[in-house]
Amino acid sequence: MNSKSAKFITIEGGEGVGKSTNMAFICEWLDNHNISYIATREPGGTPLAEEIRALLVAPRAERVGEDTELLLMFAARAQHLSEVILPALRRGQWVLCDRFTDATYAYQGAGRGIDKGKIAQLENLVQGELRPDLTLLLDISVEQGLARARERGEPDRFEQEALVFFNAVRDCYLQRARQEPHRYRLIDASLPLIDVQNSMAMHLMTFLGSDV
Repeated sequence: MNSKSAKFITIEGGEGVGKSTNMAFICEWLDNHNISYIATREPGGTPLAEEIRALLVAPRAERVGEDTELLLMFAARAQHLSEVILPALRRGQWVLCDRFTDATYAYQGAGRGIDKGKIAQLENLVQGELRPDLTLLLDISVEQGLARARERGEPDRFEQEALVFFNAVRDCYLQRARQEPHRYRLIDASLPLIDVQNSMAMHLMTFLGSDV
């Protein structure tokens, strides 16, 4: 999305990187700069998509097939796009989204081993040409991130995965950041919170000055 009046920003990262805390910071930053926006998340963002999210994250005895998981992710995304993201962008509002399709490449692609070509086909089908304008990638070691995530309470179905899964997720995120430096901004989430947020503010200010 390259409209001067509407920008699509995503925040990405593995478990325990502090996305929720930093989403709140970005919302405050946008408010302070008088930018009209909506904040949302994936999977989720609409009542139906949130129901799909609940299906995806709930621990269960039945094995969830890789393709089942992938299709549910894109089903939730299709609903989210049609009901929330695209209408907001058409209104000229910025969209701030906690995860988007980069997470699908990382979790379902690298983590589950699904061919990225299959993901790309669904990406094009569901999104058309829409891609984020800016992606803030919060990065932290897998061990530190999982330790933080465990402090939040009982792990969901994804958080119960083995270290090899989360290392693959992180490696994929870092690879995508290297491949798309024009869109990605890498942020060291192991730093003190004030330093993390100062880094985000710097990237947002540069983005605001150069693209709007």
